[in-house]
Amino acid sequence: MSRAIGKTAGLGLGLGLALTLALSVPALAAGGDLGAVDKQPVNVSAIAMFLAFVVMTLGITYWAASRTKSTSDFYTAGGGITGFQNGLAIAGDYMSAATLLGLSSLVFAKGYDGFVYTISFFVGWPIILFLLAERLRNLGHFTFADIASYRLDQNKIRTFAAIGSLTVVCFYLIVQMVGAGQLIKLLFGLDYNVAVVVVGVLMVVYVTFGGMIATTWVQIIKAVLLLGGGVALTFLALSRFGFSLEAIAKSAIASHKDGIKIMGPGTLLADPVSAVSLSLGLLFGTAALPHIMMRFFTVPNAKEARKSVFVASGFIGFFFLLVCILGMAAITIVGADPQFFEGGKVGGKLIGGGNMPVMHLAKALGGDLFLGFLSAVAFATILAVVSGLALAGASAIAHDLYARVIRKGTATEREEMRVSKMASLVLGVLAVVLGIAFEKQNVAFLVGLTFGIAASVNFPVLILSMYWKGLTTRGALAGGLAGLVSAVTMVILSNAVWVVVLNNPAPIFPYEHPALFSMTLAFLVTIIVSKLDSSASAAAERVAFDDQFVRSQTGIGAAAASNH
Repeated sequence: MSRAIGKTAGLGLGLGLALTLALSVPALAAGGDLGAVDKQPVNVSAIAMFLAFVVMTLGITYWAASRTKSTSDFYTAGGGITGFQNGLAIAGDYMSAATLLGLSSLVFAKGYDGFVYTISFFVGWPIILFLLAERLRNLGHFTFADIASYRLDQNKIRTFAAIGSLTVVCFYLIVQMVGAGQLIKLLFGLDYNVAVVVVGVLMVVYVTFGGMIATTWVQIIKAVLLLGGGVALTFLALSRFGFSLEAIAKSAIASHKDGIKIMGPGTLLADPVSAVSLSLGLLFGTAALPHIMMRFFTVPNAKEARKSVFVASGFIGFFFLLVCILGMAAITIVGADPQFFEGGKVGGKLIGGGNMPVMHLAKALGGDLFLGFLSAVAFATILAVVSGLALAGASAIAHDLYARVIRKGTATEREEMRVSKMASLVLGVLAVVLGIAFEKQNVAFLVGLTFGIAASVNFPVLILSMYWKGLTTRGALAGGLAGLVSAVTMVILSNAVWVVVLNNPAPIFPYEHPALFSMTLAFLVTIIVSKLDSSASAAAERVAFDDQFVRSQTGIGAAAASNH
């Protein structure tokens, strides 16, 4: 194994979760608020396989600890991860519990609509990553703030970027921890609090001792297991229909309550404003998540960054097609089998809830052993997600706030590493406390808020700092603050919080997703304030763009890999 393996990121779980939660369909993605979750009988095979996974990853952590000597090793695995490894790790972010459970359930329930949304949010992300990947690698070192502050005021921009990153990380951690507890209750039959504590402890161990190397190997191994499980389950499903997709479709039409209607567009996004706002939040929020951007600092150069996007696209596209096939196959195999419905009533409530079609399919085709395998892998995905989030949060605290803002670059690597590990421990404890505190709460609004903040606070500053010469510190701070305040306010005033949580009769803000409005406002304020800024510092920042542009295109002066 290479000594330098990249950073794990939790996007896939969050992205699939955001889609399904936002659409308010019965099949909510695992990893967030799963609604009323029925505790299932203890699944011994699932627990045994999960324990085997934990033992293996702890062994990797022990191996990685001996190779994590510097801040570069801790944050980015020395920058020596290959494009293929990074691509597989990125794919692992998307090939998640939410993808497997949530999107297959969406296809199971809605047919064509589920397929459309699966493909639609897949084709969007490579556009953003191809736009950003090369420049991210050439301009960044450890964090998003490295890029945003490249030619702007270091203290002000780093402080603001760190606060924005920590806000996103904390909200996202709540979603993941609640999802972990609900998923274990759903699939393993264990108590909620037990699951939350287990995830928190393992997260701290992975990050504190193994850093980026251990965290990413957890993600890569999980991706391989999930991809292998998906391929095996799809093969078993296709064998039931003579390996004919046409036969699967005909059988699904005959079995589904909506008949031929499942092969045409439905009404999941009947409101065009909500559709556009959701799309913008997922598209640009994804590109601006701090743990996603860190991924591109783990490869040695821009060429490998581009390669990682190419590799990830292939794996993700393939897996998403498998998910769609599984959802269609489940319509016939699961949807017509009384053993998977409460009281044996076909067409009623599925045992375990609306997320379970693919798990029931695994049991129908592979028995309890195969069901245990997929359950264990589904939970393992959350470990990779929260580890990546913790590492992103720790880097914002130690690298941006402590080393750069407080110590003005005078902190030693040893000191920064110590602060990073302390921050990881604090984030782990905070994640457990928040996960337990939010157990009974509807956390759907946190998903919208997470992506809305990332799209409204981080993305405008990120993209304008790389592509617009006129950006100034004042403009970046004003626009980022406008995006943050507007995104939070709109979510609070929306139906998800104002009505569901605060029990008011009607929402003040009529839409569930703020990105269309808050991100637009952030861009406008950033541009207007930058245009009006005639200070001497603003003039110097505009002049410095030429140097930044050369580096972003050529990589001259970029941080080199320290390990290979």
